[in-house]
Amino acid sequence: MVRDEAKAARLTEKGIAVHIGDYTNYNSMVKAFAGTEKLFLISSSDLGGDRAAHHINAIKAAKAAGVQHVIYTGFDLKDTDHSALALLEDAHKETAAYLKTSGLRYTVLNNNLYADVLPVFLGDKVLETGVFFPAGSGKVPFATRMDMAEASAVLLASDEYKENTYAFASDTVYSFADVARLLSELSGKHVPYLSPSKEAYMAQMKESGVPEAALSFMAAFGEAITNNELDTNRTVLPSLLGRKPASLKEYLKSVYFATKEAKI
Repeated sequence: MVRDEAKAARLTEKGIAVHIGDYTNYNSMVKAFAGTEKLFLISSSDLGGDRAAHHINAIKAAKAAGVQHVIYTGFDLKDTDHSALALLEDAHKETAAYLKTSGLRYTVLNNNLYADVLPVFLGDKVLETGVFFPAGSGKVPFATRMDMAEASAVLLASDEYKENTYAFASDTVYSFADVARLLSELSGKHVPYLSPSKEAYMAQMKESGVPEAALSFMAAFGEAITNNELDTNRTVLPSLLGRKPASLKEYLKSVYFATKEAKI
């Protein structure tokens, strides 16, 4: 489902069926979901809006359209009731609770933190300036979006996973000191790690021109990581993939050390 068909040309060229729909337009989703047995509902990216309302609107439309099974992507935390990431987690909790009482078959995939957000936290100059992030010694089971997408596809093609909640994460945890160590190994030079206070981090990033909304979001992640809120020690990712998830070293190498030819 897309809002603008013109922007989905790369999908239609591959033979993928595209349907027009919008989280804020109930009727458009009812039409888009017609004839669908399973709906893979990826959480709305509108962090500043009412995400839960978007999701619930989609679930209602799915039920009206005759969808049988909804697979929803949530977020995995140790304690969803007392989190520095409450602003992010609350919408997921509300959506999951509604889905479980909707009368539809459901599966909730709680994704842990994507390795793919690290470049946002680290910046383009990390090899020169070092890792500067208020994450303390907290650890995260970083996994790539590509691995999570592959595991989701396996689950979607199976009838085994129904009416349950599963966590997607790596089976290895990493601190930001580990991130700095891996970058040092890959670059052949020392990349330091500095974990400032939340206040010092926000002041430095604000001075660097980071928008206030993005700054608060990143600082909240730093606080949650410091508190080890993401070190959940649960995942079905390896079993769905049939292999170990990509390591953080592999991911960092692909981002910061890929050749120009490989990127093209």
